[in-house]
Amino acid sequence: MRAEPLLREVFGFDSFRPGQAEIVEAVAQGENTLAIMPTGGGKSLCFQLPALMRDGVTVVISPLIALMRDQVRGLKEAGVEAGALTSGNTEEETAEVWSAIEDGRLRLLYMAPERLASGGAQAMLRRIGVSLIAVDEAHCVSQWGHDFRPDYLRIGELRRDLGVPLAAFTATADAETREEIVAKLFDGERPREFLRGFDRPNIHLAFAVKDQPRRQILAFAEGRRGQSGIVYCGTRAKTETLAQALREQGHSACHYHGGMDPDDRRAVEGRFAREDGLIVVATIAFGMGIDKPDIRWVAHADLPKSIESYYQEIGRAGRDGAAAETLTLFGPDDIRFRRSQIDEGLAPPERKAADHGRLNALLGLAEALECRRKSLLSYFGEEVETCGGCDLCDKPPELFDATTPVRMALSAALRTGESFGAGHLIDIVMGNETEKVRQRGHEQLPTFGVGKDLSKGEWQAVFRQMMGRDLMRPDPERHGALRMTGRARPILKGEESVTLRRDTIRVAKSDRPVVRTLVSEEDAPLLSALKAKRRALAEAQGVPAYIIFNDRTLIEMAETRPKTLDDMAQIGGVGAKKLDSYGRDFLEVVAGEAEKLHPSRMKLAGRNEGMIYDRLMQVQADLARGEDGTEKPLSCSATMLAKIARMKPSDEAGIARLLGDRHAERFARAFLDVLGETA
Repeated sequence: MRAEPLLREVFGFDSFRPGQAEIVEAVAQGENTLAIMPTGGGKSLCFQLPALMRDGVTVVISPLIALMRDQVRGLKEAGVEAGALTSGNTEEETAEVWSAIEDGRLRLLYMAPERLASGGAQAMLRRIGVSLIAVDEAHCVSQWGHDFRPDYLRIGELRRDLGVPLAAFTATADAETREEIVAKLFDGERPREFLRGFDRPNIHLAFAVKDQPRRQILAFAEGRRGQSGIVYCGTRAKTETLAQALREQGHSACHYHGGMDPDDRRAVEGRFAREDGLIVVATIAFGMGIDKPDIRWVAHADLPKSIESYYQEIGRAGRDGAAAETLTLFGPDDIRFRRSQIDEGLAPPERKAADHGRLNALLGLAEALECRRKSLLSYFGEEVETCGGCDLCDKPPELFDATTPVRMALSAALRTGESFGAGHLIDIVMGNETEKVRQRGHEQLPTFGVGKDLSKGEWQAVFRQMMGRDLMRPDPERHGALRMTGRARPILKGEESVTLRRDTIRVAKSDRPVVRTLVSEEDAPLLSALKAKRRALAEAQGVPAYIIFNDRTLIEMAETRPKTLDDMAQIGGVGAKKLDSYGRDFLEVVAGEAEKLHPSRMKLAGRNEGMIYDRLMQVQADLARGEDGTEKPLSCSATMLAKIARMKPSDEAGIARLLGDRHAERFARAFLDVLGETA
């Protein structure tokens, strides 16, 4: 049967997307095929449609149960006989699949690669008349790839045993991975190859240097309130704390990671598929198989591990073709962590070198000096003009010739035996005579003090960009000390120059001031009094003074002179527990007497909810005897007000559920006005 009538009648499309028609024709004709298509480019249609054009059963090897179930459900809705044999099946579902097989009705059979390990799988597939193998997410066959699945290695054997054509599909494969797919799935025989482009012009690309990353992610999410999004984090713990922070900001958000109970993970997957505007904060355990078309944004709270991972993860946004946005945060700690992951792994040296190359490509994208889309696509072998769809095209960065400071940094590393991290090297070039510098005699080096023109924050930005350009790497055998790479030597010798971004260095200078260790003469008496209070508390508890508060915290108290516990909560080093334990004591020193707060209000100190609580308290006082001042006195408990401030109900019914009908009748409309003003 021809493709066009099926395309229209079964799938409801009037025309193919770019590149689909040629791939469908090749697969339908029984040619071995490898198709590299961008996420959202319509890969599944390129094996589902040929399955209907050919006799026999098409077996689809797919890596995720959720993905298989979604595709089977969609095919059945379209009137196509399809089924999946997975560990997640009910007995009824499995019986239905076997019934369709025995009756000769089944056209597509989905299976996980792990099922191929069972002894009877190949015999069963021979018996049911398989005529085509389709492999989704074919990059999983790459043994050193980011999504390696060992059982994908069995697919080549299955192809040989059945003697049928194979069509492999993926959105993520550089030249090396493509060669690995050809070797392992096609025994080195060249299939018909289609490289249909990696460009996703509807996705806006942006990177930012970490500067209070939680605040950056919260601000990004706030600007897209009500839109479905994903935040990827490097650790399980961070997914939970960041999801909580988003909820406290009023977003609908949940977390997802591999350590969760399977039922809880499935519940999150179900919510994300069903709910509009839900944000999932996740590790990379949440990803493959997501077929939600209207994900409007993807943010990375930590740097991904490779450019392929980055491309695949941002590709989950905007699958419907509408505009989508991305933001990736990164910093020197990310770079060190990713380097150490590679160096401390068990891969052979040549594979480690290749992995460093992939990371270099991602860092080059992060520290790009021109269009990010151009940098990204060039890695995948595509050349494009500037895109107008990335942060660097929106606002071109300010650049400067950084050859001199880079040579200073490299010289300092070389003259100290490449045995120290960035902090010590910065002290050397800035001329800081620390105890560590003096102990090693580094104040005698020619490079000591040559970089006084840059602040510590600016030097940190220079070192970060140097690591991003792979001029220096942390050496795992020297506890992370920075060593030069081959790329750095021509710069050190004066044979090459280097250009860096001045705008990110200025951000470091303006947004990250070095904390002063001394206070003004005016603040000195207060600092002494604060230290005396700290000493008394420490002695009473038998702990070192810094356990109470460190010097930087006391200096900030002396300079800012907090008047309330809310003010105190904004000071660096004053967490919720210490605020509760010591806040009043130190306020008594600063202001003479601590404000008296209910414990429910204390828990909100330093948060937006605290301000809302105070406004609710004020409104309640105004309405204590009703609008005309003649009614029976009525008030809400502090616990009730704290619940309103935290949960922010959107209507009178929500207020009534928290306060009860009698209190809601008097206060609901006024409280809703407060919540509207402070939203």
